[in-house]
Amino acid sequence: MSTPLPYEPRRFRTAAAHYQAGRPPYARRLIERVVERCRLGRGDRVLDLGCGPGPLAIAFASFVGQVVAVDPEPEMRRLAANAAAAAGIAIEIVAGSSYDLGPRFGRFRLVTIGRAFHWMDRVDTLRRLAEMVEPDGAVALFHDDHPKLPDNAWLGDFEAVINRYAEDDRVRARHRSDDWINHEAVLLDSPFPRLERIGVIERRRTSVENLIDRALSMSSTSPERLGPRADDFVREVRAALAAATADGLVIEVVESAALLAWRPDDASLHV
Repeated sequence: MSTPLPYEPRRFRTAAAHYQAGRPPYARRLIERVVERCRLGRGDRVLDLGCGPGPLAIAFASFVGQVVAVDPEPEMRRLAANAAAAAGIAIEIVAGSSYDLGPRFGRFRLVTIGRAFHWMDRVDTLRRLAEMVEPDGAVALFHDDHPKLPDNAWLGDFEAVINRYAEDDRVRARHRSDDWINHEAVLLDSPFPRLERIGVIERRRTSVENLIDRALSMSSTSPERLGPRADDFVREVRAALAAATADGLVIEVVESAALLAWRPDDASLHV
């Protein structure tokens, strides 16, 4: 059984300011591959659920007729609005969460969720989306990963600092426990059990300051959660990166990936 994590709509209140600069951007080629695979066009609508500062909403807006971006955190919505305005992109930004999904949103060809699905009641969310996604539409879960390559050797020390400062976060521990049911298992038992993964691997040069933002963008190590420990945390993150830093930059290899989920080909297979 997939028991949801506690709903904390303001969990990213102070992490939001660091999110856009810190989190690895999704590869443009990945967005293009998903657009092609889902056969998106100007007549289609996309829902970006848990939009954060809007990277997916903005990326897909160039390919479809309308993007609706939903997030419960006011600071995330403000950042998304600013980023869209700076890009000259029109998106509709709505206050809400997966618990607010319903007919008032209309129908969509694609629903995107980036790094947020684990915060939702996944079973309930997919049931709600089954009433909102067009018959040949899809749900796409976006995430990023670091392959085990020499270029990413610094990642172990970086994550060790984060893990130490976040060890008192019980919600994080639960999500990372062996008992946690992964997204693929939840999707296979949902109205969207036909799965396909698309990935794009890129070598990038990322500044140390961006990686510090990345560490602070985690809800478990946000400035609010760290409180007076924040300065020590930043110093330790910087020290962990020192050996891999050249001219203020660190080389990383990032895989941007999308897990696409459709309804079954045979309607009789619905769970």
